[in-house]
Amino acid sequence: MHRSVPFLLLFLSSLVAAHAAVPALSPGEQLRFRVSWLLFGAGEINVAANQATSETGRPELHITTTTRTTGTVRFFFPFTAEGVARFDLGTGQLLRIDETSSQRRKDTRQSMAFDYTRSVATYRNEVEPHKNAELPMPSGEPMDLIMALVHTRSWVDMKPGDKRDALVVFDDDFYELTIYAEEYEEIRTPMGTFNTLVLVPRMEKTEPKGMFRRGSTVKVWISQDERRLPVRFEVDMNVVGSGVATLVSHTLPQSSVAADQ
Repeated sequence: MHRSVPFLLLFLSSLVAAHAAVPALSPGEQLRFRVSWLLFGAGEINVAANQATSETGRPELHITTTTRTTGTVRFFFPFTAEGVARFDLGTGQLLRIDETSSQRRKDTRQSMAFDYTRSVATYRNEVEPHKNAELPMPSGEPMDLIMALVHTRSWVDMKPGDKRDALVVFDDDFYELTIYAEEYEEIRTPMGTFNTLVLVPRMEKTEPKGMFRRGSTVKVWISQDERRLPVRFEVDMNVVGSGVATLVSHTLPQSSVAADQ
């Protein structure tokens, strides 16, 4: 086993069209992923969307992503993380991200709030307050990577050879990515066999940094049926191998359930 397993899990959890009017998930919708690393079942990721109301009475959508190691991997590397992304339901803009994680020797508690009027993001780290800062925001609508990739569900006209830009938040930094549609591929999952479009984010508008500077790669497979589900994510970290998150269940949004009744 390798101590990078929790990092792979955390990165995969941070993976789940920056210009669409609404977020990628609808109230009541849930996605559950099983995570594997090499030949091991390593953990699970759950993504749930719920409607909420802000302190000022503004309608919001809260998307909660929870991640944990499981089985033998959890015995060696106990790891749990939760992130809550708060969106304005009227504009679709990301207002704030709150993230916590816990592992054997390290806990994290951090947040990022976005001020679109001033084009400034306020980063706060409760464990390492010396990192607190106000950061200039690049142009675009920021998202964490999982929401940017899940958001590609709305790109119904995207086909191999196309590309679109996305502004992604990692911890206290912004990454200007370009997401490429590479090919169609049929894959099997516990939910069935899907014809998918394979999407690959790359960092080419600016100097590569972080995992992109180290040559790591990310892929997402979006089903081409009416649900356009993100049925698989993969991150290849070179030396430590690949982590794969496979969709094992999907709960329909509340509006779809009501329409079926």
